[in-house]
Amino acid sequence: MKLLIVESPTKARTIGRFLGKDYSIVASMGHIMDLPKSKLGVDTEHDFKPAFEVVGDKKQILAELKREAKKADGIFFATDPDREGEAIAAHVKEALGVKGKVERIVFHEITKEAIEEAFKNPRDIDENLVDAQTARRVLDRLVGYKLSPLLWQKVRRGLSAGRVQSVALRLIVEREREIEKFKKTLYFTIEANLKKDKDEVTFELAEINNVKIEKQEKFALYDGDYTITKTVIDNEIKAQEILDDIKGKTFKVSDVVQKEMRRSPLAPYTTSTLQQDASRRLGLAGRRTMSLAQKLYEEGLITYHRTDSVVMAKSAQFSIIDFVKKQFGEKYVPDKPRFYATKQKLAQEAHEAIRPTKVGVSAAQVAVDLGGQYSKLYDLIWKRAVASQMADAITESTVVLVKTSGSQKSYLFKANGSVLVFEGFLKVNPQALQDNKLPQFATGEELDLASADKEFHETPPPPRYNDASLIKVLEEKGIGRPSTYATIVGTIEARQYIERKEGRFTPTYVGIAVNDFLVSNFSSIDDIPFTAGMEDDLDAVATGEKKWTPMIADFYRPFEKKLEEVKGAERVKIATEKTDQKCPKDGGFLVIRVGKFGKFLSCENFPKCNFSKPFVEETQFKCPKDGAIIVVKKTRKGRTFYGCSSYPACTFAAWKLTDLKKEQLTQKI
Repeated sequence: MKLLIVESPTKARTIGRFLGKDYSIVASMGHIMDLPKSKLGVDTEHDFKPAFEVVGDKKQILAELKREAKKADGIFFATDPDREGEAIAAHVKEALGVKGKVERIVFHEITKEAIEEAFKNPRDIDENLVDAQTARRVLDRLVGYKLSPLLWQKVRRGLSAGRVQSVALRLIVEREREIEKFKKTLYFTIEANLKKDKDEVTFELAEINNVKIEKQEKFALYDGDYTITKTVIDNEIKAQEILDDIKGKTFKVSDVVQKEMRRSPLAPYTTSTLQQDASRRLGLAGRRTMSLAQKLYEEGLITYHRTDSVVMAKSAQFSIIDFVKKQFGEKYVPDKPRFYATKQKLAQEAHEAIRPTKVGVSAAQVAVDLGGQYSKLYDLIWKRAVASQMADAITESTVVLVKTSGSQKSYLFKANGSVLVFEGFLKVNPQALQDNKLPQFATGEELDLASADKEFHETPPPPRYNDASLIKVLEEKGIGRPSTYATIVGTIEARQYIERKEGRFTPTYVGIAVNDFLVSNFSSIDDIPFTAGMEDDLDAVATGEKKWTPMIADFYRPFEKKLEEVKGAERVKIATEKTDQKCPKDGGFLVIRVGKFGKFLSCENFPKCNFSKPFVEETQFKCPKDGAIIVVKKTRKGRTFYGCSSYPACTFAAWKLTDLKKEQLTQKI
């Protein structure tokens, strides 16, 4: 009997379908060893040696593993193919006290073929990958345990800091301040509806006297430039003058430009792009996306979902191409398989993009087996992977230019249209492109003005981050790695440093105070280039180019010195939001504060007056069941939802205000 150790029961069950009775498959239930919770657990005087110990609730599992190991003729580890999986294997081996040889098998999909191939090519545990994971754990422990007490002293008790999370918080706070500083500009656009036979086509004013009316302005932000487009028609008087001037004038087609456009499919998903699309299209938070993907992977439905790579195995490419030929026809297949270049400097240990393990498995089948949310995420992955090995889509783009004559000023109007000539890869995702077909126009023909109007606009401020945009900028700046994106966002949200408002992140007063303290006193650590550089160093440890203890020492010695200096820094005061409610004890105004469990109301004269009560954020809408006010609530895990204020008498709840029917949304109080 051979023993195969994995992390989860689901993974064990799936692998068990492909292995015979000669194997006992046992799950470690994740990490079996970790640093102690009650103390630092890192010996800073002796090469930062970590004091890993068996996690308290894993002792029974370890006992089972030891029993199975004694009976086994051979021990294999099949933990996930990344640094964390390698570290789990190393820790289990250490905890078991195995003296003989153990073997590590690696696969990126849980299929019969992949597992058989992995058993043909076993290897030793990769100590470089283990060291890289150890370095990350030690680094994060040093920052967290050393900075958190300072936050208790200088900001508020109960706070904590994280190395990478602090940079993400800084991005959100900086964006909020850019929004506060932003000065909106008013401008107008002009549209003319011109008659073409029985049709009316909308044209937009593009030039006045051969000068373009649109211009772009760039705003320098902490994470890059933000560009907006606006026109020089900056007041209503100018707009009305133009409308008056074009009435009764002749409109003549000056040019018709038709062009064939080819659109190629995107690369299959990486961890980052999957989380971004799942956020945009399905409204899923990063952690939820990764939880669903983990299940799909462990059920053998997709390849490993923590990856920087866009590479697809040749066998998978040919399998998808054969599927496309049979389903759609030869013309939907490219001339040769498509290959995509990985942009990351070092694509992490899982060297394939995320794709279905069997292209013939449909989202409908997944829905029956696992449920709706798993099916929707699988559908995203399936469509992106299949499309990546399909032919280009071809569209015919048309631009019609119309000029006026008969006035001192000349005006150029433009209309754009496009028609899908050949679907190509859009066959699997037809909603991705909508036709905007224009009538046939001929150069020189005259058109009559049916109507014209001006439209008022305001230049929008930079948008707040959501899951998709924050993960995108973290990846672009080299902050974190595939396995950490969701955790970064989830951690600062769980700490009440940020909150979601209609799907976008806003910093809380506590988050702003924490950020300002860290930026003022630890700017070299709470910094994008520094944090990205640390990630590069960890990658170098993973490849054996660097040793981890000197890397930690180079960071820790200056950090330790800075900690001593900052002990004399001034305390940061957390801002509060005053309400119009009065304190029943001393008559002072109640203010909104943020505590460990979220927002609450307390007297502005605290600590002289200790009155407090729960804060309930009201909306402007009524409950469709009993007419009471709809209020904002949070789940135990911190997710925002909307519920009836008369709970528990009324149990109505909705994830979004838009989940209510339109007629209910109009019932404002």
